[in-house]
Amino acid sequence: MLLDALPTPALLVDEARLHANLDRMQARAVREGVALRPHLKTHKSARIAAMQRERGARGVTVAKPSEAAVFVAAGFDDVRIAYPVVGAFRHETLLPLMDRARVSFCVDTLEGARAASAFYSEHGRTADVLLEVDTGYGRTGIGWDDEDAAGFARAVASLPGLRLAGLLTHEGDAYNGPREGQTAHEALRHAMCQGRDRLLMLAQSLGAAGLARPGAFEVSVGSTPSASVFENAERGGFRVTEIRPGNYCFFDAMQVALGACRLEDCALTALATVVSKRAGAAGTERVYLDAGKKTLTSDRGYGTDVNGAPAYGRPLYNARTMRDFPHLRITALSEEHAWCEVYGSATLAVGDRVRLVPNHACVAVATQDVLHLVRGEEVIETLPVDARGCVA
Repeated sequence: MLLDALPTPALLVDEARLHANLDRMQARAVREGVALRPHLKTHKSARIAAMQRERGARGVTVAKPSEAAVFVAAGFDDVRIAYPVVGAFRHETLLPLMDRARVSFCVDTLEGARAASAFYSEHGRTADVLLEVDTGYGRTGIGWDDEDAAGFARAVASLPGLRLAGLLTHEGDAYNGPREGQTAHEALRHAMCQGRDRLLMLAQSLGAAGLARPGAFEVSVGSTPSASVFENAERGGFRVTEIRPGNYCFFDAMQVALGACRLEDCALTALATVVSKRAGAAGTERVYLDAGKKTLTSDRGYGTDVNGAPAYGRPLYNARTMRDFPHLRITALSEEHAWCEVYGSATLAVGDRVRLVPNHACVAVATQDVLHLVRGEEVIETLPVDARGCVA
């Protein structure tokens, strides 16, 4: 099928860019002596996960137990839930998966750890858990500098039904962008080094307390911006053992703004049709596309605004060369519409098609049943979004 025959809105994945992105991150992992455990929340596709495994990825990461169930059923045998697993219904989802795969998850409170302990010990099982650590993002996780971190780790390690397997962090502060006086690259390196070094410091302190041993204790870091500049390090015999980027398979407008990739690396684009137009302010036209929040997502992040005003994606004048559409800006989204301003003489007609790079690929994919793998103007494969709707 040619793109001209594809109904819109649709999400397209450029085959060559996808393969290049997967190869590049796998090469970095090999160079730095870490396992690449990709986070599958970005593509939610067993087919793309298989491409990552074929290149050498060791294990996969998901956000929720329901996602774990999808990928274990697809034949993946080492699945990590990078999220505090709380609630008996979630543990009931994981329990049967442990007969077919190594399954691990995070804890960051004694309440959550004790509940998990009671569940798995009652069922005669031992679950691998990692302590989630907040290394600067301010979300879930114990503080990397918590004076009682060793006490917490000791308490978790003593619980029946659990095995303390390591430490895990998400360097979400890598999405904040440069501070004044920093370049984008400097900001990414700062976030990467901070998350890496703080986690290694905690691993070292747990080692000194007899709770961890280099080579037998996992030290897991993860975010696409920080992974794009990742370099390993050693502290007290401990090194980072794995990286867990997710977005790197596709990239998006946020990653371009952060300096994690170039616009021409973005493998995911949305194909949309002009469904209406009208006169706008002086010198402009108002154009409406059939791709709204449900396709493009209303997420905004560092560097995605244009001239200080909100923008919801990067319109492309030429998708083959990934040239920006300089006279088109997506100013607002409703559920099914993109509201666009067209400046100057770059006129679009009703029925014309436009390719756009979403601000945030992960959220865009989560609403779709399928992705379309494309080679030039040809759709060569339709990829099911296997883990769509897995939210628990």
